[in-house]
Amino acid sequence: MKTEVSEMEERKGKGKIMCGTLDLSAHPLDCITLIISFTSPRDACRLSLVSTAFNSATESDAVWESFLPSQYQALIPSSLSFSSKKQLYLSLCENPLLIEAGRKSFWLERGSGKKCYMLSPRDLTIIWSVDTPWYWRWVSIPEARKKKRILLLHVRLVDV
Repeated sequence: MKTEVSEMEERKGKGKIMCGTLDLSAHPLDCITLIISFTSPRDACRLSLVSTAFNSATESDAVWESFLPSQYQALIPSSLSFSSKKQLYLSLCENPLLIEAGRKSFWLERGSGKKCYMLSPRDLTIIWSVDTPWYWRWVSIPEARKKKRILLLHVRLVDV
C-alpha cells in the first residue's frame, strides 16, 4: 500500500515542497506488528482493514498478548484452551471468569482492553452491620438470576 506523503525540505536553500510515496508494505511484518501492539484492540481491528500486511500483523499472537493483562495465565482455568491470543482476548470480553472462589467476576472491556471486576456484595464491609442491622437487610428476589440473594440498603438520616 502506498501513501502520498508531503514534507517540507530545504534543498540547497530553495525551500521546495517535496512529494513522495511511502510503501507501508515495505516494512517488515515484525515492525508493523510491534507498532500495532502499542495501540488499542479497537485500533488494531481498524488497522486490519488497511492492507493485507496490516491484516497479517493484527492476527499475530504478539499483538493480542499485548492487550491481555499481565497476569492472565493465572486467571485462565486449565480446562480452557484457545487456538490464539485473539480468541482468548475475545473470550475474556464475552465470557466473564469467576475468580476468588466465585466471589468476584473478571472480564475485559472489548474496545479498550481495560480490566473489569464485579464484586460480590457479601465481600463488602458494611460499617453499620454490627451494631445497627436495621440499616440493611438481605432479601431474595425471585426474578433475580439464579435466585441469588441481594443486599438491600436502607439509609436513615439521623439528626446530629
